[in-house]
This record gives sequence, C-alpha cells and structure tokens, in this order.
Amino acid sequence: MTKHRGLIYLFALFIVPLVLTSCHSRKAAMKGQPGEIVKPQTEMAQKYSQIMGVSDRDIENGRLYAFIDQWMGTPYKFGGLDRDGIDCSGLAFLLEQQVYGITIPRMTSRQITVIKRKYEEDLHEGDLVFFDFDGKQFSHVGVYLQNGYVVHASSRKGVIIVRLRDPSMYKYFSRAGSIMTDTAAESSAGK
Repeated sequence: MTKHRGLIYLFALFIVPLVLTSCHSRKAAMKGQPGEIVKPQTEMAQKYSQIMGVSDRDIENGRLYAFIDQWMGTPYKFGGLDRDGIDCSGLAFLLEQQVYGITIPRMTSRQITVIKRKYEEDLHEGDLVFFDFDGKQFSHVGVYLQNGYVVHASSRKGVIIVRLRDPSMYKYFSRAGSIMTDTAAESSAGK
C-alpha cells in the first residue's frame, strides 16, 4: 500500500504539473482578442521563421502562428471543421475568425466573392489565395503568410505550410486578394 501511495505521490509531483504547464502554454500562445496583434512566444517565432526563411523579428502575429501550430497536421476532411478533420475553406474560415476577428463565408465558392483582388507580389499576411484543382475554378483556398508561403488544408497531408510557387501548387494558382471586411459579414450571412 505504501508503494502505491509513493507512486501516486510521484505522479502528482511530476506528471500533473507537466500536463498543466503544457495546457497553460498552449492557452498562453493564443493571448489577446481576435484582431489584436500579440507578440509570439520566442520558440514559436523561431520555428516559423525557419520554416519560411525569415528573421524571428518578422514573425509578429502570435495569434496567427499559435492558431497554425494548433491546427498543423490536422487531417483533411471534406466539410470538416474540427481537429478530427478540416477542409480548406473551413481552415480559412476559422483562421480569419479566430485570428483577425473577420467572419467570411464558409464555402470556397463564396469566399472568392469577398476579396479585393491583388497581384501576387502585393499579398500580405491573412490574404486569401485560391487555386483551380481538378479543372474547377476556385476549388481550393489557402491563407497567405509571408515570404511566399501559404497555409492550407491539403487533401493528402492535412494542414501544412507550403511555398506558393511550389510547382505542384503554383500551376493551379488562380487568384488572391485581401478580404473586404464590409462585404465579408454580409456575404457570410448566406454562407
């Protein structure tokens, strides 16, 4: 019986604080309110600066990269909107809502209607990027990050970050632009 109590004591002493700390750090990463720019944690800035080939100082939106970190690797599921599976438009929908506080339509075919078209070289973090897969116009969407990188829900690899100019993606690149916030809320009503 005392051996059993000793194990419980060790568990409580070491494991419980570890679990609580990891939960706390994830919550801390999503500080602030949607639309608010929050400085990222150092490790987060280093991780994403390496992925995108930029300086740590260029990773400024902690909410954005914490959101991506939470969803990274989530499998693709058509119509999905949770960590068991998500599709491309669902990822864009949740990202815009939770990071920027902007409500956009849920479906890719409607998301294209709420952007102001931009040239590729004028894209900024949070802009939507559309692709024509399987011969269907605007059938896939991702969110532009920086330095030519996009986060999207790949049907094969789940949520990933890729270079926009990656040959396997770029040949399907169709249109991109910033969300017109005055029409986004109106259009989302029709989802």
